[in-house]
Formats: sequence, C-alpha cells, structure tokens
Amino acid sequence: MDLNSDIGESFGRWELGDDASMLELVTSANVACGFHAGDPTTLRRTCALAAERGVAVGAQVAYRDLAGFGRRFIDVAPDELTDEIVYQIGALDGICRAAAGTRVRYVKPHGALYNTVVHHEAQAAAVVAAVRAYDPDLPVLGLPGSVFLDAAEAAGLRTVREFFVDRGYTPDATLVPRSEPGALLHDPEEVTARAVRLVVEGKVTAVDGTDVRVDAESACVHGDSPGAVAMAEAVRAGLEAAGVALRPFTEERPFTEGSG
Repeated sequence: MDLNSDIGESFGRWELGDDASMLELVTSANVACGFHAGDPTTLRRTCALAAERGVAVGAQVAYRDLAGFGRRFIDVAPDELTDEIVYQIGALDGICRAAAGTRVRYVKPHGALYNTVVHHEAQAAAVVAAVRAYDPDLPVLGLPGSVFLDAAEAAGLRTVREFFVDRGYTPDATLVPRSEPGALLHDPEEVTARAVRLVVEGKVTAVDGTDVRVDAESACVHGDSPGAVAMAEAVRAGLEAAGVALRPFTEERPFTEGSG
C-alpha cells in the first residue's frame, strides 16, 4: 500500500502544514504546482526533501484559483484546462530536475478539480489529454469509479485508485462535500482503523452507517488537516502493525537529461 499526502502548499510568508514531518511518513507526495498553492521556493525545497527521503513526487494539478485554494469549481474550456495542466506538470517537473535530479512520477488532481472529474466527462478528458501530451508513462491517481480513471484507462494511462483516510464517504463511494457534516475526520485512532479495514476488507463505513466497497492502492492523509502529522503517524504504525508493506506505487525510472 502507498501512503500519500498533499504538501508544498505554503505560499510566501503564509505557511501551511508540516511538510518535513510528513515526508518522514509518506511514500508519495502530491506536490502543489503553483495554481492552487505553493510558490517556487516552497516547491523546490519540498521536492529536494522528498528526493532525499526516497518519496515519490506527484504533480497535484488544480484550477487556477489561489484565492480559493483550488476548492471552487471553474467552468474552464477543456482545451484551456489541458494547457493549464500541461503547464503545471512541466513547471513542477522542471523544479524536480533542478532541485535534486528527480522528476514528477505521477499526476493527481486537487480539490474541486479532483471532485469535478469524478463525473464531468469533458474536464476529465482534458486532464487525461494533458498527461498523455506531457508523458504517457505517468500514472494518474484518482477516485475509484470516476470517469477520470475510466478515461485515463481507455487512453492507455496507468490508473491508481485512492482512498482518503480522513474524509467521509457517501453511500455511493464518493467524498462527502466539505460543507456537509461528516466530511472531515480528525481522530487518529478512527482514521487508522478505517485504513486498516480498507486494506484487509476493502470496505469503509459511509456517513449513513452502511458499508461501501472501495478498492485502492494508495491511502491519502491531507497535509493541511488539523493534526495531519499525528494522523499520518498513527496510520503508518497501524498499517505496519497489520503487516502491510508501505511503498510508492511508482517505480523509479533513471533520470537522464532530456527525458520527457
């Protein structure tokens, strides 16, 4: 099982999350690309630290929405969205190369874009087109059952299904909107039990008390959640105690100048 977190989201003097501590715990890092959060200095420092610790770097692409932290839907034209996603992947990949001789290993949408491409076929196709245009060998991380993963698979991309240890689920296996009760979980023991059950049984309890089937290869702990580090520590310890090996879902490819 892979353990991932959203990091690199500080901007200038505004600091969010404890990236250094999270990078001691996770196996994959969803690094902001400057559109919803993150400035170049933050991103370079984050990517360098991830490389030092053997953590896979993923491009967390988003709507161009710094003010809203990428959590507001934007009805952007598909062609424009494709261009913006290519721009973000390329920017972070350039920082990876300059920072530590590493590179972007996968792509994950952020926030409103992540939730939109669960059902929005045009925007899902736009994200897929961007990844294929930049590097068709990059895996994409997304919600099981989403049209995004369906489109990516149809386009020949590797798809990786994700589970959120600190987010509530609806009975149809989608995430509870942040504006609704039960959307966010904060108790380390609760989220650890959910993560272990997910790996062992492939199930999670939805907000209505029913069990929902979720097949996932990666578990996400949000880096900006209250107590995120404590939750990540508990989840990692709980999974390891259950005999679950933690490793990135990506395989390292040798870095060479000019590789795409």
